[in-house]
Formats: sequence, structure tokens, C-alpha cells
Amino acid sequence: MAGTDIKTHPIHLGLSATAETEPLFTGAMDWYIDYAKRHDADGSEGRLVSMHSFSDAWDVWEMHPQGSEVVMCIAGTVTLHQEDPEGSLTTTTLNPGEYAINQPGIWHTADVEEEATVLFITAGIGTQHRPR
Repeated sequence: MAGTDIKTHPIHLGLSATAETEPLFTGAMDWYIDYAKRHDADGSEGRLVSMHSFSDAWDVWEMHPQGSEVVMCIAGTVTLHQEDPEGSLTTTTLNPGEYAINQPGIWHTADVEEEATVLFITAGIGTQHRPR
């Protein structure tokens, strides 16, 4: 039996310690909207586990108001920028195996120097974006 690639099929962690393979990840906003519809009943307890590779800085800030997000560097180096509600900035550089936590309400974005692969465990209900 072959394993499933988390880059193409993220995982949903739900209520009662369930885990489900998600449909093919497209990266489009519609995919996230459909994800939210599929798992709406889990509320803020549901978590999306995904992994993405980046070769450029993010062009947006994002914020998850309903729960924490774990950001773990798998390969390369990623620099995470976090902005608290008062506007204070914190910058953390993550190397492979290192992680940071985006607490609820913390705006965050990231830079990469070459290429980085990052694992995310996200409470995505109500996620917001703003231009960088």
C-alpha cells in the first residue's frame, strides 16, 4: 500500500481524534471554501495539516482568529514575521525541525531566501488575509 502525499492531499484532524484525507489540493480559494464546508461541524477544534514549498516571500499577511497554528520548517530556512494586535513585530528564523506557533489573532507572513518546505497545522476557521 502506497502512502499519500501531504502536499497534494492535506489532512483534516477533527473531533473525536479523527483524521481524514482531503481531496486534491488546488491552492485556489475555492478549495479552502469547500474544506470549510466539509468540516464546518468541527468548528474551531478542526485542524488542517498541510505542507507547502516556497521559493518566494509571501505576498500576504494572514491571521487565524479561532485558534493557534503550528508552523514547522521541514527543509530550507523560513523567516516568520508575527504582528500582535498592538502592532509589535517579532521575527523568528526557522531551520529544519524547528517550529513557531501563531497564536489566535496574530498576523503573520514569511520570507524565504532560496526554497523552504513548511508543515502547517492550522485552525483555519475565519482566516483573514491582507496585502503585504
